[in-house]
Amino acid sequence: MEIAYSLSIALQSHQQLITAIIITLLSLLAVRSFFKRPHHKSNVTGTATSSAKKQARETRPSSSCNHTSNSAALLNGGAAGPAEEDMVMADVSKVVAEMQSGASMMEQLVPEITTHALSYLDYPSLCRLSMTNSLMRKAANDDNAWKALYHKDFTLEQDTVTPVHGWKAYYAATRAIMNVNTEFFNIIKDRSLSSMSRFWLNADYVKCIHASGVLFSGYNAVIQSWQHAFNWEQGVDFQVRDVRARVLTNMAWVTMKTYVDMDNGAFNMTNIFEFHHGRWYLVDHHSSEMLADGDIGQQIVH
Repeated sequence: MEIAYSLSIALQSHQQLITAIIITLLSLLAVRSFFKRPHHKSNVTGTATSSAKKQARETRPSSSCNHTSNSAALLNGGAAGPAEEDMVMADVSKVVAEMQSGASMMEQLVPEITTHALSYLDYPSLCRLSMTNSLMRKAANDDNAWKALYHKDFTLEQDTVTPVHGWKAYYAATRAIMNVNTEFFNIIKDRSLSSMSRFWLNADYVKCIHASGVLFSGYNAVIQSWQHAFNWEQGVDFQVRDVRARVLTNMAWVTMKTYVDMDNGAFNMTNIFEFHHGRWYLVDHHSSEMLADGDIGQQIVH
């Protein structure tokens, strides 16, 4: 166990180095396969045949002593015999068949191995890898690779989800809503009422419940509640933990735990967003203080 733990710590401390090594190896495999496989299959047979014939005519003079007469004929501009011609064609056919059937090293890898290798990459590295060439783009766009990256960066809770447009699109959408949710806390920290006004959807059905438990309904009431909060409170720098997001086509919700002071308890928060006119708007915010274990028991009893 100690050895496994030490190995895990070592891998974590060298994650950037491991990422660089994986990208380099995958790129080298792609380049190697690019030069290895034929690029114009329709002309391979004819080109290879003529090249092989030319090479045969050039090399026959140095052949074994059993073909001295034929070698002399070739040196004097003569033609090869029918038997030698058949041998050349057989060799050419064998080479062409090997070139056409030979798959690249990346394609020969078991898909699970490729996915596992790509799982060590982060989001920017996987995107950069997809821009190297067509083979790397195909590998980097694999749905299983993006599913593994989603679970690593976000949550395992949605393992049974089947995104309509694939895991890559779902990862991008989740990353976008996470960034929007981070912007919400930056606005609170800066106490910017104008930014908070633009952040909320201007609709009469929006709701906001602050930690005090008071419900504000409608756009004007919600913005007025934030104005009072910014006037009475200093800028709060929340520490956000355990962020979970679920994204649908035009709606998303984010749950999280937030700490104003890590020693004085936490708040459970939920933000619900709707997508309008090309951007996400907040339509519901709910904040409540987390109960201690004893308090939870009392709430259940009563």
